[in-house]
Amino acid sequence: MTPVQKLASLVLLILALMAGAAGVTWQVQDWRMGEKLAEQAGLHKDDLATISNAAAAQARAEQDKRLATEQQLAASDQQHTKELSDAQRNQALLRDRLATADVRMSVLLKDPASGCNVPAAAGAFSVVHAARRAQLDPAHAQRIVTITDDGDKAVIALLACQSYVNAVTR
Repeated sequence: MTPVQKLASLVLLILALMAGAAGVTWQVQDWRMGEKLAEQAGLHKDDLATISNAAAAQARAEQDKRLATEQQLAASDQQHTKELSDAQRNQALLRDRLATADVRMSVLLKDPASGCNVPAAAGAFSVVHAARRAQLDPAHAQRIVTITDDGDKAVIALLACQSYVNAVTR
């Protein structure tokens, strides 16, 4: 074999070894990259699980808060319904007593001699004073009771609305 042929075969051998080394290098890099990708995928999976758990916990907390608000509103509604029912019952009793003449409504009349509508202090033994009073017609008394009944209903409804707004905005 001539020296050129020896050199050529040596160069071919070196090229073959380099090609083999390059192939092995690619395999090693592929293996390392696969390992890194698997590690990143695991970390990504853990991050997603953490985020998912946090979102679920937040959703549970919001649902618990909503349920507590609903229960509070239900209790408040029940209380206001009871107050309204009591006020209506009391107004109905007063109307019945006015209708049966069991109770009479009266107003103080201005006494021109004293120049005073209402006495300054109640007497020691009686709430009734010597001031002149006039009884109201039963129909007028019924209208006054109806007006106060509407006012009571309005106040109770306003309190219910305020309670609702306070509960919802908390």
